[in-house]
Amino acid sequence: MSDNTENTEKKAAMSHYAVIDFEASSLSSDSWPIEIGLSWLDEGQVRTWSSLMRPSRSWSLDDWSDESAAVHRIPIEIVHAAPCVDVVAARFFEVLGTRQLVSDAPVFETHWLTRMTEAADQPAKGPVLDFHRVSFANFSGLALDLLYETIERKVVPHRAGPDSARLVAGWRRALAHHEDHLS
Repeated sequence: MSDNTENTEKKAAMSHYAVIDFEASSLSSDSWPIEIGLSWLDEGQVRTWSSLMRPSRSWSLDDWSDESAAVHRIPIEIVHAAPCVDVVAARFFEVLGTRQLVSDAPVFETHWLTRMTEAADQPAKGPVLDFHRVSFANFSGLALDLLYETIERKVVPHRAGPDSARLVAGWRRALAHHEDHLS
């Protein structure tokens, strides 16, 4: 296999993934999503979609945590003015397309994804794969080191779109190294 073919296949493989991230009302088992972010690679560029979402009527507002709000800096008033969960879920499925979901916290993201899809009466989407497993399966050596260096050097903003983009930026850096190495 030529180096160019290998690089094209690696890019194509990574373009089949999308990193999902949520910000939530709290970290309790009854928590609900307030923001969703999705990032992926498209022709070597990091693409991101995100949206706040209004709580479903089926979600208890008693599960709002001021401590969580202090971390993500999203006040409840802004959440109440956001698009309804049905609209956000429909747009999420459009943007996701056939990509496989990945997260650095798949248990949490699966919980909030399930809450969102159930509230919107949408089919479940999953599984959410572990970011680290996907990264180690696709990269090695210096490319893997550069991937994690890129992630570690970027501030974690605790907002769904930028948090998901931060991880995909690591993949982008690893792919760039892989491409440079094959040249």
